[in-house]
Amino acid sequence: MRIDIWSDVVCPWCWIGKHRLGEALRQLGEVGQNAEIHWHAYQLDPESDETPVPLRQAYERKFGGAQRTEQILSQTQATGRAEGLPFDFDRGQVRVSTLKAHRLIWLAGREGDADKVGEALFRAHFAEGRNLADTRTLIDAGAQGGLDEARIRAMLDSDEGIAEVRAQLGQAQALGIQAVPTFVFDGRLAVQGAQTPAVFAQVFERLGLEAKPAEGQAVSGGTCGPDGCAV
Repeated sequence: MRIDIWSDVVCPWCWIGKHRLGEALRQLGEVGQNAEIHWHAYQLDPESDETPVPLRQAYERKFGGAQRTEQILSQTQATGRAEGLPFDFDRGQVRVSTLKAHRLIWLAGREGDADKVGEALFRAHFAEGRNLADTRTLIDAGAQGGLDEARIRAMLDSDEGIAEVRAQLGQAQALGIQAVPTFVFDGRLAVQGAQTPAVFAQVFERLGLEAKPAEGQAVSGGTCGPDGCAV
């Protein structure tokens, strides 16, 4: 089974969705363990550059004020922690361009473990408050996926991966993807949002695979809504 995933590393529901998909794949057994997962870039804030902007400030502009921002962050943090993910929005998170982070994931997809690098980037941002455009942050995340520091620095000091990541962004636009996470299974079935393992189990059944559905209900509320993060 091939799974194509469009996500952004500053999308909280992408981390939650990644976790829930992983649980659904574990329930699927050997077939799930052997799933071929491909990560594709999406940018929630394509106009952002590498100048750090406090996350709360960015959210206040996007969602209409401090009160709404605090409500969103509180709901998202509670949902993430209920899933066992250490969200902590009091770590001084900043909003920056995620282009370098996506280039790192692209490199890991070729020479390392993209899934582990993506996980490390999610954790660096949401749990540790680290700057995702910072070279040290990227090197540390890359190491989690088996990438050598010198190799990461060489990529960052060049244009390597830029064209490929921009092609992924263009593909998302061509496919009409306007919210993340978006999961495409075997090029046939698309699922949008951080769905529960039970929903993913239903997808597996439609693909002719057997899975044991997990208990759970769809989540309401959240940073960008229960169906993920829309532009």
